[in-house]
Amino acid sequence: MASVTEPTTLQEAILYFADLDNCQDYMVARRWPNGVSCPTCGATDVRYLANQRRWECKAKHAKKQFSAKVGTIFEDSPIPLDKWLSAVWLITSAKNGISSWEIHRALGVTQKTAWFMLHRVRLGMQDNVTGGKLSGKVEVDESFIGGKARNMHGEVKARKIQGRRGPEGKAIVAAVLERGGKVRAKVIDRRKKKDLQALVRENVEPGSELYSDALKSYEGLAGEYQHQVIDHAIAYVDGQVHTNGMENFWSLLKRGINGTYVSVEPYHLFRYVDEQAFRFNNRIDMNDADRFDMVMRQLAGKRLTWKELIGKTDATTQAN
Repeated sequence: MASVTEPTTLQEAILYFADLDNCQDYMVARRWPNGVSCPTCGATDVRYLANQRRWECKAKHAKKQFSAKVGTIFEDSPIPLDKWLSAVWLITSAKNGISSWEIHRALGVTQKTAWFMLHRVRLGMQDNVTGGKLSGKVEVDESFIGGKARNMHGEVKARKIQGRRGPEGKAIVAAVLERGGKVRAKVIDRRKKKDLQALVRENVEPGSELYSDALKSYEGLAGEYQHQVIDHAIAYVDGQVHTNGMENFWSLLKRGINGTYVSVEPYHLFRYVDEQAFRFNNRIDMNDADRFDMVMRQLAGKRLTWKELIGKTDATTQAN
């Protein structure tokens, strides 16, 4: 019989989700709060096949039978839900992230499988940006991610710095942060005016107070925003004019990448940025159970295949 008390801690989650009925009941309550519907045709006239833990749509079409995994990041995975949900809990609650090697040891799956699982969960953590533009006091900044090219072997250097425009081949991440609110971050190719200003215009409400450093790429925004600049060669704070909120986000992002994941391929960097942005944006007034619940509610309609993940290239270089 399924427990009536849902988990609030990691220990409770491991015990609770050890029961596959609990796993399914938890997923169903969040994916289909108004009743189970067919992921193929949307019909609600379905019957449950208890011995298979599947449903069957009564409409006439292909793929009439479906499980709770179908149409989510878990689709076509042979990994049972008890391990999947434990992995989701671990990555959403780990402040500095959790490596595939840790998942491999904790859940008893191969490291390659754990790496694939974590990337699928990161897809589920992606913000669909439905809350409108940021406003009020907003900071904009950019940072460089990655090891120094001069410390890399020739073959690794050629692979990792291809297309990267930061110093010594580092990747560039730019972000805007509403003070007391959310951050929106993305990997960019260059720190040119068109790239950084496009990020601002796409995500920040015109007329907002905008704070940046003295990078010339931000020049020209004063006509649309109350733009104020802090020159870090002179000072880091001048009253309300600073980018310290962004520095906090960069610190958390780099702590995860450098300390937990150690080596992140540029091709996958945006996934790690999305992961950290999710935890940062849901850090206030939310506990581990709340963040887990949020991810479980937004898994449907998202899918990542192995070929898509590796870009149909040799997967032997992926080992974070």
